[in-house]
Amino acid sequence: MSAGTRTTSRTIVFRRPFKLAALDAPPQAGSYAVDIEEELLPGLSFAAYRRVAAWLTLPPRPGGSVLAEILRLDPAELDAALARDAAPP
Repeated sequence: MSAGTRTTSRTIVFRRPFKLAALDAPPQAGSYAVDIEEELLPGLSFAAYRRVAAWLTLPPRPGGSVLAEILRLDPAELDAALARDAAPP
């Protein structure tokens, strides 16, 4: 992490399988760890940050690797997936 950036971690919950551009198959519904990287906006008289990246941790796939997969996303794509999940089916 460079000066002027910060990373926050949280858990997000999808109620149903969801779509991400980087994946062939939708991940299952459930809880996922996500890290959001933000950079400090320069030239302001107060601290303000802009989201620049998101990392979503996917659990190991059944019959696949024993390691979790960390997927880098555009924060807007993650927001869109969460919005689709929150919308009525």
